Amino acid sequence: MRIGLIAHDNCKGALLEWCAWNVPVLRKHDLYATGTTGTIIEHETRLKINRLLSGPKGGDQQIGAMIATGKLDALFFFWDPETPQPHDPDVKALLRLATLWNIPTACNVATADMVISSPLFEGDYQPVKPEFVDRDIVVDEEGHVVID
Repeated sequence: MRIGLIAHDNCKGALLEWCAWNVPVLRKHDLYATGTTGTIIEHETRLKINRLLSGPKGGDQQIGAMIATGKLDALFFFWDPETPQPHDPDVKALLRLATLWNIPTACNVATADMVISSPLFEGDYQPVKPEFVDRDIVVDEEGHVVID
C-alpha cells in the first residue's frame, strides 16, 4: 500500500506516537509524508519515508495529486481543527480529493486505529473508484454554457 502521512503542527506528536506504535505494520508499506512530519517520523521511528514538500509549500497538493492519479491508497491526515491554517484551502482540497477518489482517510487517532487494524488494510481490498463521464460542453446561441 502507498500511504500518505500528514500532520499539522499541534498534531505532529500524536501522529508520531501513532506511527511509533504501528511500526511493524507501516514498515510493510510505501510511506509518503509532507516536510517536517516526514523528517520527524523517519528520525524517530527509522521508517523509510518518501518526503515531499512542507504542506504550506505544496506538500498537501503533492499528496492530492498522488490521490488523483491513483498513486496513493490511504491517507492519515491528523489536522488541527482548532488552529486556523494559512493554507486552509489546500487542506480542504486535499480532504475533498480523498473523499472524491474514495481513499480511506483517518483524521484522528481513533479512526487511524480502526483503519490500520481492519483486516481489509492488509488484504487485497480495492476501493471502488468513481467513473467520471466526459461531457461535451456546448455554448448555445445566447452564449450560455450547456453541458451535454
